[in-house]
Amino acid sequence: MEQAILKNLRTNHHILSKFIDGYSLEQLNKIPEGFRNNIIWNIGHLIVAQQGLIYRSSDLPIHVTKDMVDKYTNGTVPDGNTTQDEVDEIKGLLFSTLDQLEKDLEEGIFKHYNERQTKTGFTISNLEDALVFCSFHEGIHLGMILSLRKFL
Repeated sequence: MEQAILKNLRTNHHILSKFIDGYSLEQLNKIPEGFRNNIIWNIGHLIVAQQGLIYRSSDLPIHVTKDMVDKYTNGTVPDGNTTQDEVDEIKGLLFSTLDQLEKDLEEGIFKHYNERQTKTGFTISNLEDALVFCSFHEGIHLGMILSLRKFL
């Protein structure tokens, strides 16, 4: 099951990278009327969420900066001023964090998991639940990005 989830996440990250490549910085930053966020925030949020759901909940160090967590964590709102350097960093992290996750799963570094409840009411009891939820969560945000692009 783990391999199927990782394959799904990798496919989604390729789709997300195409949004980064296919839209201008202005378009990535645009927050359409009636929305609270933009395309680049959704992508950055997925990276930060994965790090929290998997690494932080396993009491392991995360692979993104505190600044990135502060900017893209749940409940934050983008300012519409993400720079091209930040966009490039996010694009790189789409794949480097996934590569690291695969490596860490192979090496068996995840020894325990601190059960948590998501804002949407899901109980995540273990690493497998976290991986499944990450895939589900990414699907939600891909749907949001697909909606956002209609207003660019």
